Amino acid sequence: MNRKPYPTDLTDAEWAILAPLISPAKPGGRPREVDMREILNGLLYLLRTGCAWRMMPHDLPP
Repeated sequence: MNRKPYPTDLTDAEWAILAPLISPAKPGGRPREVDMREILNGLLYLLRTGCAWRMMPHDLPP
């Protein structure tokens, strides 16, 4: 992670539980450009703060 952490970010213990539940990228498809943990961190930030997508901080993934 190359950014300052937010209070809503997943801990390593939480990520260890959730990571196996995320489907891997499909073979033959385009490789993922963004870390799935960062995607979840962005969703958790959005849910906790109630902000609009357009108002999400720029250091979280698109």
